[in-house]
Formats: sequence, structure tokens, C-alpha cells
Amino acid sequence: MLAPAMDAPAGSAASPCAPTAPAAPTSPAADPAPATRRASRPAVDWRGLGLQAVPPVLGLALLVAVWELLTLKSTSFPGPGATFASAIKLFAHPFYSNGPNDQGIGWNVLYSLQRVALGFGLAAVVGIPLGFMLGRFTFLSRMVNPLVSLLRPVSPLAWLPIGLLVFKSANPAAIWTIFICSIWPMIINTAVGVQRVPEDYLNVARVLALSEWKVITRILFPAVLPYMLTGVRLSVGTAWLVIVAAEMLTGGVGIGFWVWDEWNNLNVKHIIVAIFVIGIVGLLLEQLLMGIARRFSYDD
Repeated sequence: MLAPAMDAPAGSAASPCAPTAPAAPTSPAADPAPATRRASRPAVDWRGLGLQAVPPVLGLALLVAVWELLTLKSTSFPGPGATFASAIKLFAHPFYSNGPNDQGIGWNVLYSLQRVALGFGLAAVVGIPLGFMLGRFTFLSRMVNPLVSLLRPVSPLAWLPIGLLVFKSANPAAIWTIFICSIWPMIINTAVGVQRVPEDYLNVARVLALSEWKVITRILFPAVLPYMLTGVRLSVGTAWLVIVAAEMLTGGVGIGFWVWDEWNNLNVKHIIVAIFVIGIVGLLLEQLLMGIARRFSYDD
């Protein structure tokens, strides 16, 4: 006796007497989601990376090529090959110490960075609040602006003898020089940022009867932060520039003194290496501050 046939779905070509196969379980491997996720990943922009990486490499190659051509017949100025070989020996032991006047280039860079950090930090502690006050209070701005305009163009090294006279020591005199050259960009940029805050923001603060502290922390600080960080970036570049010259004059341990000491030893190869080191450290400091500025930007 034949079993009753099951109803076949519409449009099916199967025979009424054929057994119906059970539905196969869905395999995780058959899930199209991973393939979709893989397809949705952005492809690497090799062209963009090439446009970013190739020009700096070509620029450095051009510099080395010109340097090599200019020093082919020179007996006093070293070429790229001799300088690179000297740099390898120099950085093999960057932190050796054979007394206070004979230390590796690593220690000299660290001592210079320490002086820059102290002078720059003191300038930030004084200059940024002063900039806020100058931008906030018109009377104070009119009183202090002539002094800033008078003292800002003075060469930082002109302040070094004053530091030596007051502090009676080379190290605090160098820190004083860094302080006095770093403070002006912070004051000026912070004050300009406060003055460019829209008046509507301050009117809302008056309507809400906000305290001066809340006006500074809730309204002025977010608006002024890009200007303030620009002043900080300019200040640290100036500080690193000045410390080299200050250490040449004051002596002791530091990258500036190291350059001058190598000149006294007529070691031009080490001087060229020091120039590259100074440039690389300055570039890293600037890139660090630019990254911080982008991180705390309120433009979005």
C-alpha cells in the first residue's frame, strides 16, 4: 500500500512519491558575514603612502648627493661617508662618562633637554596665566603691552649676562635665558586667543551670572587652547634653538658645549653629527606638540 503523498511546494519539480530530504543545517563557514566584513575593510592607499614617503627620501638623497659633490676634493670638510662612519662609532657608546668634561653625546642631549624643560616650564607657568589676564582685562593689557613690545625683540643671549650676574652660576643662567626667550610667544598667542573669543559667549556667561573661574575654565580655555598650543610650539622651538648658543658661552655639560668642545678639538665630523642630532631632537619636540594640539583641538 502506497503512503499518501506530501504536498510539494509550488513550482517544485519533485515527484509526489519522492522522499523529502531534511534541510541541511547552516554551517558557520557558509556564513557570508566574514566575507562581507573582509570586503568592507578599506584597502591600503599605497599611492598616498608613496606620496608621503617618497618626497622626504628624495630630499635627503639630494642633500647627501650635493654634500658628496661639494666635498669630493676637500681635505678639511668631511664627506657623508666619513661622517656616517664617525656617527656609528659615536652612537656605539652614547652614554659613557669619563668625568664632568668628557661625557657621551647622549648625556649632553639629556642635560640640554633638562635645561629646556625647566626654563620652558617656568615660562609656561608665568606666561599662559599672564596671557589670559592681558586678553581678559583691557586696562592691564594697555599697561603691559608696551613692556612686551619693548622686551620681546631683545636677543635671548643679551639676557645671559644678567643671569650670570644674578645667579652667579652658569646652569641657572642658561635656564633663565630659556625662560625669558620662551615666555613671549606664550603671552602673545594666549592673549590674542582670549581677545578673539566671540562676545556672545561672554554675554551668555553674564546672563547666567557665571563666576570668573567658570568663565575661564568653561568658555575661555576651550576657545583659547589652539592659540595657546601654537604659542607653546613656537616657544619650545625657540628654547631649543637658544640653549645651544647659551651652552657654548656658559660651558659645562650640554649639546652646545659639546659642539664647541669638538670645534676646539678640530673634530668637524662630530660637529656635523651634532647638527643633525640637534635638528632631529627639535623636529621630534615640534611633532610631539603638534600631536598634542591635534588631540585637544575643539574644531570638530
